Amino acid sequence: MRLWLIGCGNMAGAMLRRWIDSGVVAAVDVDVVNRADRALPDGVRQARDLPEGPLPDLVMLGMKPQQIDEIVQRFAGRIAGVPILVSILAGVEEMTLAARFSAGAVVRAMPNLPVAIGKGVVALQSDSAGPDARAAVAALMAPLGLVEWVEAKQFDAITALAGSGPAFLYRFIDALGAAGVSLGLGAEQAQRLALATVEGAGLMAAASDHDVAELAERVASPGGSTRAGLNVLDQEDALAGLLRDTLAAAERRNAEMAAAAR
Repeated sequence: MRLWLIGCGNMAGAMLRRWIDSGVVAAVDVDVVNRADRALPDGVRQARDLPEGPLPDLVMLGMKPQQIDEIVQRFAGRIAGVPILVSILAGVEEMTLAARFSAGAVVRAMPNLPVAIGKGVVALQSDSAGPDARAAVAALMAPLGLVEWVEAKQFDAITALAGSGPAFLYRFIDALGAAGVSLGLGAEQAQRLALATVEGAGLMAAASDHDVAELAERVASPGGSTRAGLNVLDQEDALAGLLRDTLAAAERRNAEMAAAAR
């Protein structure tokens, strides 16, 4: 598959490296347009403009959402007729993309940062892509982690949960370690323990036949220390309410960006 990437920052760069490392894409088949050179895998061509010659199999938009008007002005004509256009622009809807770019199929993708190690989540959405295009995009995304097709009305919620979710978990890990420090642990040791605890618990949950709510109950013995801590988290729905508010704020911001992009 020949790819053109318009913008290749942290997220698009993580995706590209994983694609090349997994063998699903060859570096020599990739052209990247960036405002300034970035560290990219050997063999990937990087320039300020798109190459001459025939269109690739797929173009991916990986710049900042706020740059969409500039990119339309510069490149919409050049990529007109590309078989598949994939966008990882948060908050930019398919109909907005389809109105600005001419492509056989337009697919929105929302990856999260663990795609860099093949443990990410990629949500995909398209009303214009047929079976062949959907299969091609799904195959491209497969090395990145869990791939889920969703409906357009679900996309902002998926973005809030999975796209922003790693940042929220990093905050939790940091807070868990800080709480350990408050009990007398050294800061570096507390962070190591917090990170290892979350990593192990996540792997165990992924491999378990039980849902995570049940796993929590299995750790907590009646009248024990874990139960005492869970009682704090559960009091007045404290943790669940906080996360609902967190995701709702992220979802609202996605909706605001979609409105601005229209």
